[in-house]
Amino acid sequence: MTDATPEFRDPDDLRRRAGVRGDPDRDQHFLVDDRVLDRLPGYLPDDADRSNLLEIGGGTGALTDRLLAAGDHVTVVERDGDLARFLREEFADDIDAERLDVVHGDALDVELPPFTASVSNLPYGVSSEVTFRLLPLGKPMVLMFQAEFADRMVADPGTSEYGRLSVSAQHYADVEIVERIPPEAFDPQPRVDSAVVRCRPRDPDYEVGDEAFFLRFVKALFTQRRKTVRNAIRNTAHISGLEDADAVVDVVEEDLLSQRPGDLTPADFAALAELARETSEVGPGQ
Repeated sequence: MTDATPEFRDPDDLRRRAGVRGDPDRDQHFLVDDRVLDRLPGYLPDDADRSNLLEIGGGTGALTDRLLAAGDHVTVVERDGDLARFLREEFADDIDAERLDVVHGDALDVELPPFTASVSNLPYGVSSEVTFRLLPLGKPMVLMFQAEFADRMVADPGTSEYGRLSVSAQHYADVEIVERIPPEAFDPQPRVDSAVVRCRPRDPDYEVGDEAFFLRFVKALFTQRRKTVRNAIRNTAHISGLEDADAVVDVVEEDLLSQRPGDLTPADFAALAELARETSEVGPGQ
């Protein structure tokens, strides 16, 4: 890294050199607003280790360029073969200097290299799957999503946006929206607003003995979000894998049973899940 203010590549020039226009049908919306691109690396927490940065979906390299200035080493995962080749040509000097690796592949399938933090403009069509591949790894991240998805990630109990995504994301990290991005910042423009979410990894202030069951239990109850917790537990045993849902209901306090899933905190879900595991045999569920 250097203290001098770097001169970054122009996003429009990069797209011209790459010979691409973007394709909404393939989830390609290139971020072209220099001001937004410049701000993204700065949203990492101050204490984040920037020695090995991961970028999912490098595109034509506008964000990659900024990340190279913000960190010691960058790995880009790009599923489009033509764009991966372009990145290797465009940033050949950085690759030769062993400051950049370009991995051609799908971020859901490739073996991710060790990384210390991630800054990524995620492909919206797979943003949920990619996020929940990254979150359990416990690294600070700055990720861009559709605004509606981001709002659900950070939602509080009792709000209409609060759901399975909120509980699952907040189980792994403190999540906050740090910037909202209009469609005009992209080319081609998406039909929705976007938002940048900062994820600070944390250890939850509750105990979870079986994380897979906890997440499955949360998923199950939110399929019945308008029911009481009592009925949701009984109606979703086939999803959660509980062998005896009635036995679980019998040991849960009435004040929890009478609430609805959307009113429970992540800690409430954890306590319920632990009671369920202790009370009933647990199978694989759906």
